[in-house]
Amino acid sequence: MVSRAWGNQIRSIRTLAVAAVAFSIGALSVGYQRGAEDIGTDTVAITIDGTPISGSPFTITIAEAVTETSLGSGDNGVLNYAFALEQLEAAFYAAVLAAPYAGITAEETAILTDIRDHEVIHRDFLRAALGANAIPDLTIDFSSIDLTSRDAVLAAARTFEDLGVAAYNGAGFLFDDPQLVTIAGKIVSVEARHSAVIRDLIEPLSTSFAGDDTVNANGLEPFRLPGDVLGSAGTYITTPIDSSQLPRS
Repeated sequence: MVSRAWGNQIRSIRTLAVAAVAFSIGALSVGYQRGAEDIGTDTVAITIDGTPISGSPFTITIAEAVTETSLGSGDNGVLNYAFALEQLEAAFYAAVLAAPYAGITAEETAILTDIRDHEVIHRDFLRAALGANAIPDLTIDFSSIDLTSRDAVLAAARTFEDLGVAAYNGAGFLFDDPQLVTIAGKIVSVEARHSAVIRDLIEPLSTSFAGDDTVNANGLEPFRLPGDVLGSAGTYITTPIDSSQLPRS
């Protein structure tokens, strides 16, 4: 039976990153071969008196440490939350217009260009407002969206715009500074216009621009809180984000 002390020694082998590791504790011998630059799955052999113990060699996985990007706390945290979403939206429209889908019309190009420019302005405004408190540029991946397909692009645009509206609606009451609430209100009104025009492109001359899925029976837009929003955005934002310090009410 391996003692708890020995077990701790065995577990500590996971943290070692050297060309070769071998140590002995009494009759217990642990041998491990791994390059310092290597990350991934490997094996570790454990023997007692030269005889491998049951199950040896064991498969272990060494993963590169993941550092989360903290949004921070208070008003700066809420601004960084909005900044992360604006980075996502600006990157999306930039990607769409860099290689437009087949059959894109002049009207659609003009609309998507306007939306892109608005999102870039929002993104850059928030970056400037945050100054040294701004989170870094995030890594964003749109590989799950077929950017060559009109249907896929417009469906994703509707998702992002609806998400942005709900996010700002849910973030407004988290601010302490009333001036920031006013600014958020000005931004969310633009996001709502984006949502409406995208919906009209998908279903022209319909009531979709203010459909039941986005306006409730009281004539109000729904809101979503940061944890929920970031969960949805995490499909595309691959940078790990820590929102734990954001205000909750």
